[in-house]
Amino acid sequence: MNSTAVSTPSCPVSKLLVAWWLLCAAIALHVADEATHNFLAVYNPSVIAMRQYAHWLPLPVFTFKLWSVGLALGIVLLFSLSPFLSRNARWIRPFAYAVSILMIGNGLQHILGTILGRTVPSVHFPRPMPGFYSSPVLICASIYVLIQLRNTRRSP
Repeated sequence: MNSTAVSTPSCPVSKLLVAWWLLCAAIALHVADEATHNFLAVYNPSVIAMRQYAHWLPLPVFTFKLWSVGLALGIVLLFSLSPFLSRNARWIRPFAYAVSILMIGNGLQHILGTILGRTVPSVHFPRPMPGFYSSPVLICASIYVLIQLRNTRRSP
């Protein structure tokens, strides 16, 4: 009996789902990178310094427990949105664009902080900045999601 493999084209929506999972995993990796390199020792003093000049900034100061639990819940929430991305739901797409763009900005901030050796003029740290090592992965995963969002957009 001669059996031939049936080749099916890969579904663009499934590529979007994989891209989303990769981004969620990259965010988790980034949080682990920050946590293991004492990110809050840089973040909290930076927020306090920025508040002196811009009182209106809604940036909180965190304890490690609150920060880590909040980010863990955020990552679980992002993963839980996967079914909507697998169905290419219209309402989730702007959210996915926003998360991707924010994560590109986040990764670039860590790279820039590493280059400068500081976040604000009064907060210096030994290089690299906590979160630097995972920043390229975060940026690449975010760009991949943006590409897959573009590839799966619907015609009006």
